Amino acid sequence: MDRDITCAFTGHRPARLPWGSRDSDERCMALRVELAVRLEGIVQAGYRRFICGMALGCDTYFAQAVLALKPSWPDIRLEAAIPCRTQADKWASAQQALYRQLLDACDRVTVLQEDYSPGCMQRRNEYMVDRASLLLACYNGLPGGTMNTLLYAQRQGVKTLIIDID
Repeated sequence: MDRDITCAFTGHRPARLPWGSRDSDERCMALRVELAVRLEGIVQAGYRRFICGMALGCDTYFAQAVLALKPSWPDIRLEAAIPCRTQADKWASAQQALYRQLLDACDRVTVLQEDYSPGCMQRRNEYMVDRASLLLACYNGLPGGTMNTLLYAQRQGVKTLIIDID
C-alpha cells in the first residue's frame, strides 16, 4: 500500500446531519456534489487509493462518489475498512442492502475484528489514517468520532481537507 497516494475519509452519520436520513434534501444533494468535485480534484492530484469506514451517512456518500469516478479513472481503488463484521446487523434492510452492494463494489474489504466492542470504531478510524497521507472529512465542528479522527490525523502529520457541514 502506498500511503502517498491514499486518501482516507471521515464524516458524520445521519443523526449529526441537518437533514438526517433524508438523502433527497437539497443540502444533502449539495454535499454530494461538493464531495464529488473534491474527490475529482484529489484524483487529479495523483491519489489512487481511497479508504472508507462504510458507516451510514457521509461514509456512504463518499463510497458512492469514489465508485462513480471509476469509469473515468479505472486505476483508482476503494478499500472498505470495517470496524467489526457485525457493523450493519442492526440497520434497516434497505441500508443493509446498499451496504452489501457497496462492499461488493470495493476492491478490498478489511474487517478489523469479528464483533463490536468499545473502541472498535476509533481503531477503524486510526487504521484508515495510519495508511493515508490525506484525510477528507465532512464535518460540522461538533465533538464526536469525526472530530477525534481529524485530531488523530493532525497528530500523525496527515494532511486534512474539511468540507463544512452546516
